[in-house]
Amino acid sequence: MIVVSDTSPITNLAAIAQLDLLQQLYSRLVIPTAVYNEMVGVNNNVPGAVEVQTLPWIQMQGVVDSQGVRLIQETQANIDLGEAEAIVLAMNLNADILLMDERRGRAVAISYGLNVTGLLGVLWQAKRNGIILAVKPLMDGLIEEADFRVSSKLYANILQLAGE
Repeated sequence: MIVVSDTSPITNLAAIAQLDLLQQLYSRLVIPTAVYNEMVGVNNNVPGAVEVQTLPWIQMQGVVDSQGVRLIQETQANIDLGEAEAIVLAMNLNADILLMDERRGRAVAISYGLNVTGLLGVLWQAKRNGIILAVKPLMDGLIEEADFRVSSKLYANILQLAGE
């Protein structure tokens, strides 16, 4: 299974010490260079920065199609370089899943025919697979520790899907 990730799923799971869920679900994660740079190229301590540099199951891969990245950034409003590279890399690798939380980026990825899931979808899948017992404490941790934003309607929907 090929899974490409944007920055948010990695940093948010790392913030609540649950980054290993991605390895347990997918075995391997591919991130584009821009996502790697967003995490390790900043002065402040970003959750997950050490992990993307040291964990062997997180692999950075450069995007060959720089013209495709440029096209997305020029034609789509408010898509950052990490999102654009993640979308293009997922297309180039024919990825099974693209992990992305940002609404605009998800819409662009879906318009390119990609299978996209966000962090809450990862938590729901982890519960379905028996990796975690409950989604609620992790969602609450994301909200409290990582300042993760989720509408009350989506929060309730995820709990209902998870049977909690």
